[in-house]
Order: sequence, then C-alpha cells, then structure tokens
Amino acid sequence: MAQIRIARRVLTECIAAIAFPILLISLLVFPVASPVVAETDRSRGRWCGAEAMPLKPSDNSWAQWVSLRLRSRSLWRTDLPVLVTSALLSALSLLVAFFGFIGAAVLVFSPVFWLLGIAAQVGPFTPDSVGQTFLAVPAGVILGSVTTAVLTGTSFLRDLFQRAFSRGRDPDLLAKLEELRTSRASLTAAFEFERQRIERDLHDGAQQELVAVVMRLGMLEAAATSAATDRERVVRLAREAQAQAERALERLRETVRDIHPRELSDLGLIAAVRELAARSPLRVELTSTGDDSQLSSPTATAVYFTVSEALTNIAKHAHAGVARVDLRCTTTDVHVRVRDDGVGGARIDAGSGLAGLRERMRSVGGNLDILSPPGGGTQVSASAPGQPPW
Repeated sequence: MAQIRIARRVLTECIAAIAFPILLISLLVFPVASPVVAETDRSRGRWCGAEAMPLKPSDNSWAQWVSLRLRSRSLWRTDLPVLVTSALLSALSLLVAFFGFIGAAVLVFSPVFWLLGIAAQVGPFTPDSVGQTFLAVPAGVILGSVTTAVLTGTSFLRDLFQRAFSRGRDPDLLAKLEELRTSRASLTAAFEFERQRIERDLHDGAQQELVAVVMRLGMLEAAATSAATDRERVVRLAREAQAQAERALERLRETVRDIHPRELSDLGLIAAVRELAARSPLRVELTSTGDDSQLSSPTATAVYFTVSEALTNIAKHAHAGVARVDLRCTTTDVHVRVRDDGVGGARIDAGSGLAGLRERMRSVGGNLDILSPPGGGTQVSASAPGQPPW
C-alpha cells in the first residue's frame, strides 16, 4: 500500500512538471485559475492518501462553483497561495524529474550506449571504458532512487502547504456552515410541521368521512337484508353513503393538492397561481409576466407554496378586503410579491408557516422577506433562481 502511494505521488509530480507551463500562464488569470488549481491540488492530495477534502460539490459545474468561489475571501487566503506554491513546486519537480530521470536512464544504459559507439555524458562524468559504463549502472539506479525520493518529498511539501493555507478559520466558510446548520434545523422543523398537518388533515377530514361511509354501508346492508325495510329507505341510505364517499374523495383531493398541486405539474407556475387565486375566498388581483417554462420544479413548487401560504394567512388573519399578487418570471429567475391592505403585524416566527417557506426558498437558492407594519398591511416578497444552485 505504501509503495502504491509513493508511486502515485511520483506520478502526480511528473504530471505537475509537465503542466508547469500551464500553471505559469494561469498566474496571469489567477482570479479564475486559483480555485481550479487549488481544488485540483486537494483532489491530488486525497488521491495520494493525504487528509484533503475537495470543496466543490459533485453536482455543481465548474463554472458555477468558480463563480461562487470568486465572491469568497477564501480565494485570497487559500486558493491564490496554493496556486503560487503549486507553480513553484512544479518548477522544482520539472527540474528534478528531467535531469534526475534522464540522467539515471543514461547511466543505467551506459553499456548499451558504449556498444553503439556513443559516449553518454551525465554532468561531469563521461565513461572512458567498458568497466566505467558498468560501474555507471548502479550509480544510475541510485540517482533514480534519489530522484524518486525528492519528488515524493516535494509531494509531501505540497500537502504541508495545503494544510497550512487551509488551517485558518475562514469567516466565509464558518458563516456558511452556521447558516446551513440553522437552515437544516429549520427545514427539519418545517417538515415535521407539514407532516403533522397532513396527518391532521387526513385524520379530521378524509378518515372521518370514510368511517361514516363504512357505517352507512353497514346500515345499508342491514336494511337490504331486512324484509321489513321499504325500498325508499334503502335508496336513501345508498345516496347518503355515496354523498359521504364523494366528500371523502374531495377531502383527499384537497390534501393531495396541498402536498403538490396537479396544475403546477401539468400547466406550470403561472397557471397554478391563477387557479390558486380563483379558489381563494378573497378577491385576488393577479398580475403575471414572463415565461415560466424555464423554471425548475423545485423552484416553481417553492414559489407556489409561498403564494398559497400568504393568501391563506391573509384570509385567516389580515381582515383584508383584497390581495394583490405580482408574479414575474424571466429566463434566469422568478420574483413574486403578495400584498394586502389588512391589519399587518405579521412576523416570521420559528416553527411558523412563513419560517418554513423561507427555508424552502433558501433551499433552492432564493430568499423570502416580509414587510408588515402594524396597521399598514403585509407584503411578502420572494425570489429565486430559475435553476437551484445544487
């Protein structure tokens, strides 16, 4: 296993030596090249057995990840120093590998060169006899071993610099980590709240209706098997059972619609929001512009439920006469704003529906803001990229 890791280190140093001209040119465009070289070096270290964790998510393209990295201060604290040290160490590897391995090969094959009439010279040494050529063979083996050791040491030196530049507590990464922890906790709470809501809707809605249907069918069976029961009572019980089953089916449809509306999948975001406004007990003024065909399903779903929750809150708490929804879709992002002229005073509290919606929007790379002064109505604004960053 150790021999394999040494072979990997020597191989990567040889590749780095070959890539030295590219690294030299990349110094001219260091803002873009730095994260690419640093991430490649982290992958190299991990392949060689070092403790190095690549930072680029596997589902992110290089262009997306580099653009995010360019906005981080880590570019100057970690990536740029790694680029500079990689270029310097690659120059060292180029010199060592070129002169070391070529010199070792010349010494090892000195007898062959002598037979061909070639006086192979390595530095100040030039064999003058067949005996000297055979003595040069072990010297070549030693030179090859020393070259391998130097290249291996250079590889370890890369790992040392990589750890040194990454050891500092990066404020950007720490803030992002804390944001992810908070977001994960909020999403977990929001999902639990949604699960309990679905369970409550099924228990209080469709389940109760289905229990009533079973009871009606039992009464219908008893009436049908009784000789004293008249035909009108059987028909009445059958109709009541049918009506109860239809109500249960409608409750189930409402529950499924709250999980993921069919209009959203079949017709798109704008049509689904239009249907949502039509079903609302409020008078909703909807303005929609743009084309929603480029929106991903997660983004469209997050925006839809933002509008749905906002309209529900207006109907329940705002005491408003009218709600206004402005939806704007572009080829790159989507913006929505829901306003009312109600009592205001709404807040995004932990565990609330709006808090869950904010985390849902953040999960697709967007955000949600609320402006609700007491007595001044409420405005919920949300925006998100058309395609999530992940």
